[in-house]
Amino acid sequence: MRKVTGMKHESELYKVIVCIPPEYSDKLMDALADSVDPMYPGYDRAFTIIPVKGTWRTLEGSHPYNGKVGEITVADEVRIEFAVHSKDLKTAIDTILGIHPYEEPGIDILPMIGWKDVTDRP
Repeated sequence: MRKVTGMKHESELYKVIVCIPPEYSDKLMDALADSVDPMYPGYDRAFTIIPVKGTWRTLEGSHPYNGKVGEITVADEVRIEFAVHSKDLKTAIDTILGIHPYEEPGIDILPMIGWKDVTDRP
């Protein structure tokens, strides 16, 4: 990732987004809070949670947590978003993979510029 330069900080931050069945959300957030350093001074276990519907068709040879081979499944999920330092990114992904019940969880990783990098605020 390209570092933000010419600003107050040089940061390597990422936004991680994952959708998971609601019954796994607290377990996942607790495990992530225990495994990565907090992003925000004075706060930990900082996540955004958005209720969503996921949909997929399970293909032959798959072993779905939810749904049947050849059928389209629509399921309630929660989208969990959080920021992480680059040094903790692999740990965060390993933590998600260790808890997520799906055979192939969708995990998005986006480079991020921290808001303190573009302000005069400490």
